[in-house]
Amino acid sequence: MELVEGDDLSGRLAHGPLAIDDAVAIARQIAEALESAHEVGIVRRDLKPANVKVRADGTVKVLDFGLAKVCVGAASGEDLLNSPTVATPAVTAAGVILGTAAYMSPEQARGRPVDKRADIWAFGVVLYEMLSGQRAFPGDTVTDVIAAVITREPDGKALPEAVPPRVRALLARCLEKDPRLRLRDIGEVRIALGMPPAHTDAAASGVARTKVQQWLLHGMARQLI
Repeated sequence: MELVEGDDLSGRLAHGPLAIDDAVAIARQIAEALESAHEVGIVRRDLKPANVKVRADGTVKVLDFGLAKVCVGAASGEDLLNSPTVATPAVTAAGVILGTAAYMSPEQARGRPVDKRADIWAFGVVLYEMLSGQRAFPGDTVTDVIAAVITREPDGKALPEAVPPRVRALLARCLEKDPRLRLRDIGEVRIALGMPPAHTDAAASGVARTKVQQWLLHGMARQLI
């Protein structure tokens, strides 16, 4: 196995959010890695900061494909951030939960079959955490975290005001709970994050504003309950 020097992303996030430019640069490389996997029919299924290493030169490596799924044809407590939530037996089937609770998609959390859109969700969760410095779906136990993934929205107020509209729009599309409405190809993320802001921010601002407003409304509703 390749020896990858450097810190894993979870270690860096333990010190707080990343600078926006650093977060975008890392996110773009994660998107490139996922795109390469998806192009050969591999669904990662357990993307999380602990599985991402950032070398001293800024190069990003996505590691540990132990829960990856090879798709043929069309893709049909303790340390909650790093301990995989794996049902026994660990097979690829409906009703079996595979992945890490804080980063799994709603369809994963329900034990449903997953495709590459589950990776796009996890990418969104990781990007949110890089920008905000906090977990998108917190909870004291695995059960609490899974419930939050299924029923709650991230706290939009936790994102710095300086986050560009195009990045907010990408988050909105990645974190759609209904996979039919979620961004369908991680390559679109790689393209958007690599384009000059002037080409994307104006078009993205409306989408981002609507989704962030939804997050804020959900947060207000929870406070009232």
